[in-house]
Amino acid sequence: MHQEPTGKALTIVTRHVHDLADMLLERDAPRVIVAVAGAPGSGKSTFAAELARRLMARGRRSVVVPMDGFHLDNAVLEARNLLPRKGAPETFDAQGFVRLIRAIKAGEEVFAPTFDRTRDLSIAGAVAIPADARFVIAEGNYLMFDESPWSELAGLWDVSVRLDVPMPELRARLIQRWLSQNLSRAVATRRAEGNDIPNAQRVIAKALPCDVTFDGQQARD
Repeated sequence: MHQEPTGKALTIVTRHVHDLADMLLERDAPRVIVAVAGAPGSGKSTFAAELARRLMARGRRSVVVPMDGFHLDNAVLEARNLLPRKGAPETFDAQGFVRLIRAIKAGEEVFAPTFDRTRDLSIAGAVAIPADARFVIAEGNYLMFDESPWSELAGLWDVSVRLDVPMPELRARLIQRWLSQNLSRAVATRRAEGNDIPNAQRVIAKALPCDVTFDGQQARD
């Protein structure tokens, strides 16, 4: 469940987005691909959506491309004994995502999948990236991640951004995600600690350096 920032949190997110949008608008290129990376729960979805909205308001066509659309289907994960680890790097079609970003970089029209959290499945062709989209904002856990084949992405971004949130705050957010689905605190904590938190620790441990790092404590996915 996504939680939108409010009050002071929204002010901080907006300031970060405003600063980044100003920087991006200085670039003289027909297409700019931006990566918004960070651990699960760091606020990537909210940040990417707000950045796209700000750029659109300035007259630049912008599209958000979520990495989560490349989740492998549950049937595939179950066959590979990976379903309990859903969200880990090996539970995505990483090569497919790399191919998508290469096609976007080529400047052609591309269609990308998105992920329906309610139904827990990917939807093919749900995001259109037209050839005239000036800014493409990809968001996901493993966009700047030092494991193959994810590491191939680092050279494809024009600008890479990391949202940095301390582990105690991430842990609280990841447990809250399960609480928001009406699970008991014991079950929510068990689920977060069994998969989500190890994934967050892995993202942090193998993070590649980004062009820009923002304090993501005030942004929420």
